[in-house]
Amino acid sequence: MFFTYLRRELRRRRKAALVVASGLALGIALVIIVSSVSSGMSKAQDKVLQSLYGLGTDMTVTKAAAAQGSGGNERPRFEFDAQDDEDETQSTDRVMVQGFQTLAASTVDKVGKQTGVADAVGGLSLTVMKVDGQFTRGQFKQDESSGSGQGGPGGGQGSGGQAQGEVQGGGASFDVNSFTVYGTDVTQQGLGPLTSSKITKGRTFKATETNAEVAVVDSAYAKEKELAVGKTVTISGTTYKIVGVSTADSGDAAANVYIPLKQAQTVADSKDKVTTVYVQAADSQQIDTVKAAIQKNISGTTVTTSADLADTVSGSLSTASDLASSVGKWLSIAVLVAAFLVAGLLTSSAVSRRVREFGTLKALGWKSGRVTRQVVGEALVNGLMGGVLGIAVGLAGAYAVTAISPTLTAQLGSTGGGGGGPMGGGPMGGGGPGRQTAAKTLDIALTAPVSLSTILVAVGLAVAGGLIAGAFGGWRASRLRPADALRRVA
Repeated sequence: MFFTYLRRELRRRRKAALVVASGLALGIALVIIVSSVSSGMSKAQDKVLQSLYGLGTDMTVTKAAAAQGSGGNERPRFEFDAQDDEDETQSTDRVMVQGFQTLAASTVDKVGKQTGVADAVGGLSLTVMKVDGQFTRGQFKQDESSGSGQGGPGGGQGSGGQAQGEVQGGGASFDVNSFTVYGTDVTQQGLGPLTSSKITKGRTFKATETNAEVAVVDSAYAKEKELAVGKTVTISGTTYKIVGVSTADSGDAAANVYIPLKQAQTVADSKDKVTTVYVQAADSQQIDTVKAAIQKNISGTTVTTSADLADTVSGSLSTASDLASSVGKWLSIAVLVAAFLVAGLLTSSAVSRRVREFGTLKALGWKSGRVTRQVVGEALVNGLMGGVLGIAVGLAGAYAVTAISPTLTAQLGSTGGGGGGPMGGGPMGGGGPGRQTAAKTLDIALTAPVSLSTILVAVGLAVAGGLIAGAFGGWRASRLRPADALRRVA
């Protein structure tokens, strides 16, 4: 009897049922769209941080760079000395630790032993400055204060790196080239900046190549320098065979060239040193606790979490994310509350218009509870109909956002001139020395993925809306008396 009556009443009152269902559908669809866009924003921010940190990295441990001219951080200088009047072709490299002061390699083990740390791996970030040119009698000196080299009397001009030079008592024509090198622990490749790139040609390092003269190069750098698997790249007189080419998942690559950590320590004359310790926490909910433990137990270090980096992200991605998480959330709540209230009032109003019907049913022996269940059942079906419609509209909206894929810009805060912070020119900064003073901008395509949990929440909201509307209508129906029907007839 319950289902027969329910089916008949829903057919009779299709327009009223559609109005109630449509109101609930609007609120549910908005919740799905806002939730999916917020999820897309979160994924976009993860891509930004991944391009800085690498996959699986929760925090990094570094030591801020010393001031220029102190602590062994003087400007790099080159000297060429031609011994006769003839032009002499010379080439030299200068390998410098980039961005940070070095830490003892033992720091990696100390960090790994802290409570809450699942894994820790060290890396060494370097900048290689290479000068090639012809020099006449005299002496050439160079520092990194600008991006070009100027010869002396009768000399030429070179460009292409963070360098400047002069020739004392002679002339010169030279080129300056700089590129970044990252020394990676080949035995633990699950952490660190290289994990934010994919090997697109060749292979990655083998765990046995801890001190092998092999390299992986970034695809953009390889294209620029016409490098490929099987070719070689020279760093400070050591020739490395290219075994793989990597492509950054998003943004710029962490470094131009990757070599085994021991090799990086050797060419930089930094034996048993690292610049960065990449840390993976055992529990993502305890990152702040792990950070505090490392700072307390390992003095002189700076611990930077992904949340710290996220605070430096600005641009349209940050603005849109704030809107989705604040305005979007409250707008969804307001629309849902309004939809539930309207559904309840419409259901209550519909019951009032059915006074004669329900009064007659009570006169025929229906209990108040049976009438209430009938009204709640109708409202619940309306709610489920609204849920189905809302899910369909919400999925369509999320699909439209993904199909359009609007481009958002994420700008990463500048570190200032020192380059000592986590956003400096080290592997997390994703570039050469120039990145230490310039903000980094990434373009991210927005998607709106809809998860199963979001669908389940939508179903729950549909049921809740139906029950709330049913509660309004059931309360009104329970107050009806058989006499009400007689008065309505009269």
